[in-house]
Amino acid sequence: MGSSSTTSASKPFPPGVHVPSLTWFRNDKTQEIDWDVQTKHLEFLVSSGLHGIVLAGTNGEAVTLTSDEKSKLVSTTREVATRLGRPELPITMGCGGGCTRDVVGETVLAHQAGADFALVLVPSYFHFAMDAEAIAAFFEELADASPVPVVIYNFPGVAAGLDVNSELLSRLGKHANIVGVKLTCGGIAKVARVAAEFAPERFAALAGQSDWLVPALAVGGVGTITGVANLYPRACLEIFDLHRAGKAKEAAAAQLELAKMEWGFGKGGINGTKWVVAKLLGYPVEGCHCRRPYPVFGDAKKQAWIMETVQPLQETEVRLSKSGSQ
Repeated sequence: MGSSSTTSASKPFPPGVHVPSLTWFRNDKTQEIDWDVQTKHLEFLVSSGLHGIVLAGTNGEAVTLTSDEKSKLVSTTREVATRLGRPELPITMGCGGGCTRDVVGETVLAHQAGADFALVLVPSYFHFAMDAEAIAAFFEELADASPVPVVIYNFPGVAAGLDVNSELLSRLGKHANIVGVKLTCGGIAKVARVAAEFAPERFAALAGQSDWLVPALAVGGVGTITGVANLYPRACLEIFDLHRAGKAKEAAAAQLELAKMEWGFGKGGINGTKWVVAKLLGYPVEGCHCRRPYPVFGDAKKQAWIMETVQPLQETEVRLSKSGSQ
């Protein structure tokens, strides 16, 4: 197993700004996916010029979705991308489960549905038994079996504190079918250590939030997977493009403006994020709720706070949208 895997060399994870798409549900007892709103949101994301879309991630409420729903999210996204002239848009599907067998099955599902990559958390129900060797063995066995390249999703906050540390990344990055890591741990030093050891086309490091995109890029990161792009995709893209063009001061200034509002998403949570996205993009607010038991974002003071925090960047997004359409 591991780096000796017979798996053929994988395609690299594309640099840039990728969005973990929100999943939209009907406001009724069954809370089925509202495919009309979902399609409208995917059209918004695809047409914005983002470098890729992640489905069934944390922002997409992965743990609430069935296999059939995940599959349809992928196929619907591919249909939208093709219709809008971007048939090759990179699509990543969140793949998870309580055991290795189930996660392997999810990667097979991702491949069959047409996804390009799998984003994978450490299984954490038995976190007390998941030492470094167990974590490494999980990812190596998964990568040996997965028909799509694997991106490690390091998010201790939702994985019972389990952390894929730099030593593990050094080991796992050598596997031919493990192509990157999303660092929602905020580990800027990990980005630097990954970049020091691996070429980005072999094993890439991505910021898990866009409020430290510039620092990540500065030490060799390739981009970000950010929930903020559900609302302000072009503002995120501007930071990436400015930095890539060597305009460090402009990129830093844009980064600071984005960081002010990203706290709204961080503190507001997924339900707050969905509420403010629905309000500002004109989606039905009654359909912005997360699948239960995630609580409704109904507190008027919290709603006023998140709107005040997030709205200032809207003018920038509108400006970028107009300039991009000319």
